[in-house]
Formats: sequence, C-alpha cells, structure tokens
Amino acid sequence: MLDRAHRLTSALDYSRVSRQGRRRGTRHLVVHALAIEPDATSRVGCITSRAVGKATVRNRVKRRLREIAREVLAEHPCGLLIVLRAKPGAAGADHQTLRAEVHRAIDRLVGGSERA
Repeated sequence: MLDRAHRLTSALDYSRVSRQGRRRGTRHLVVHALAIEPDATSRVGCITSRAVGKATVRNRVKRRLREIAREVLAEHPCGLLIVLRAKPGAAGADHQTLRAEVHRAIDRLVGGSERA
C-alpha cells in the first residue's frame, strides 16, 4: 500500500489530472500526468474498471500498479500527479510488461530519458 501522502484520494483529484494533465496511451494502460508545484509531493492513483476482469483480476492488476507506482515516486518524488488507468488487456500482461509501459509513458510525458 502506498502511503496516504502519496495517493490520490478524491474524485476531484482524479478528474483534475485526467482533464488537465497530459495523456499517454500504451497497449495495456493509459497514463495521465499533471505537473504541479515543484516542491509539492507527487501522488499516484490507479483506476481499474470492470472491463479489466472480475474482482480478483482487478485487484491483482491494482497491486501490480501500486508497486510500480512506488518506483515512479522514487524517481519523481516531487511535482507530479499521476493516474494509471488499466485497459482490459492489462489483466493478461505480466508485471515486467506493465512496469516497462508505465516507465516509458511517464518518461515521455515528463521529458525524461527513454528506458530500454
């Protein structure tokens, strides 16, 4: 579980990031990122709809995304609000695939270096 300080908790925050932030789609995810004050703590939220699968499948995808979010927060501790939205195909993707897609999308959104 992510620390409460690093989680998006309100529907208003999710909506703000989705509407005002930049978006990058991948095969299994859509990543939204919004730059905020440079000294503000970065926060992450995950969305998995019923289209992803039954509850156990959705929960597995969310656990994977939260673990990946921990890595993202270590690299970008300040200045970002991020929403990770799983597409239906995310249920069949392994952890490494999701990890690579998230990091690649965020690097492109914030102008960081490209990963292999």
